Amino acid sequence: MNDRLKRGVCISDVTPHSAAARKNIRAGDILLTVNGLAVEDVLDYRYALAADRVRMTVRGADGRCRIVTFPAEQDPGLVFSSYLMDEQKRCQNNCIFCFIDQNPAGMRESIYFKDDDSRLSFLFGNYITLTNLRERDVDRLIRMRISPVRVSVHTTDLELRCWMLGNRRAGECLEILRRFADAGLELHCQLVLCPGINDGAALDRTIRDLAALGPALKSVSAVPVGLTRHRENLPLLRAFTTDEAETVIRQLDNAPVDDDGTAIFFPSDEFYLLAGQPFPLAAYYGDFCQLENGVGMAALFCEQFRACGGQSAPRRSSSGGNGAGRRLLVATGTAAAPLLQQLIGEAGAGERVTVAAIENRFYGSSVTVAGLITGQDLIANCKLQIVNCKFDAILIPHTMLRAQGDSSATRGERFLDDVTPAEVEAALGVTVEVVDADGAAFFEAIMR
Repeated sequence: MNDRLKRGVCISDVTPHSAAARKNIRAGDILLTVNGLAVEDVLDYRYALAADRVRMTVRGADGRCRIVTFPAEQDPGLVFSSYLMDEQKRCQNNCIFCFIDQNPAGMRESIYFKDDDSRLSFLFGNYITLTNLRERDVDRLIRMRISPVRVSVHTTDLELRCWMLGNRRAGECLEILRRFADAGLELHCQLVLCPGINDGAALDRTIRDLAALGPALKSVSAVPVGLTRHRENLPLLRAFTTDEAETVIRQLDNAPVDDDGTAIFFPSDEFYLLAGQPFPLAAYYGDFCQLENGVGMAALFCEQFRACGGQSAPRRSSSGGNGAGRRLLVATGTAAAPLLQQLIGEAGAGERVTVAAIENRFYGSSVTVAGLITGQDLIANCKLQIVNCKFDAILIPHTMLRAQGDSSATRGERFLDDVTPAEVEAALGVTVEVVDADGAAFFEAIMR
């Protein structure tokens, strides 16, 4: 046991009226063990709380230790300074396609942090490369049955994976995936595809190897490499052509499916845009388990929007007849703009709701998603439209804003360039409304 574990973990706060508070545990007390074992991090702690009976050894401010017991599966109400109860693990790779390496200098510090932490995979759905896992980490995940595990695979050609990730350990991934699968852990995988590198025959091999994991493999997403204009001294990469995007879609469409015929391998929405093909219907995506990778977002958004009446005549506004109501400017990325304009037209709101396709000058025009639009680009793109037409509000999706893990979180959510919604309002002289990125919320916002 290392020195940190011998010292225990400091309890930073105790939830009022919780079980721990009733046991007179206080902020500043030290958690030494749970059920006789030293707690290393949040996984140990959560696992221990699921025991039939929880026995904690706690050292108080007076230096005295005592044993406190709690009923089975009850959250005692202890709060720690970090949700991991430990330092977050930094990525040890040097991936040729890493988006974080393509950020310009001068942004807030949290933008440049690369995580590769299996605990974040379990807690928040982050994807990991497995290169940070030691043997005892693998054994612990299997013993605790931490599932699902989300893995950035990219390729199962071991030599190619080592080169793409810039890590000599990267070739060990398939063995670890097989161990997880044999233990019955559910696996979700992602592939960042770079044309001419891990597509084509390499993608065919990856599909075969991952499909061989059997029922443990629940989903695989393929996304095209994202390239910004800030790639100085980085490997030479290029975007997919239309024909290449069509080929990727065809390869994944022909990939194995699960026993009930449901797809496992999915192209991201961006591949359909690159190929100029329509999105599949929502039913194709099953339970939408790869939404965070941009898989099925458009189909789900349309389904939610139309379920609210998005294909019917517009509702009568309290301020007048059909078509009356607020004049709105909807700001989004260039990729989603045509779809939003189509849905607005279906709802009969096209005369008073305008879509602004924001060109990304900060990262470059090849970056087309709304989540990477900066405040300065929003202002620059909307200023002329605001001058030419009086709008009551600008609608932006919540994905444009960031707060979690940033030092600026205490000052409210901000765009990637640290501009706040209030600063956008001041620059444009119009109210900014943040809308959840789902079709129902968007329908309600434009028809209100």
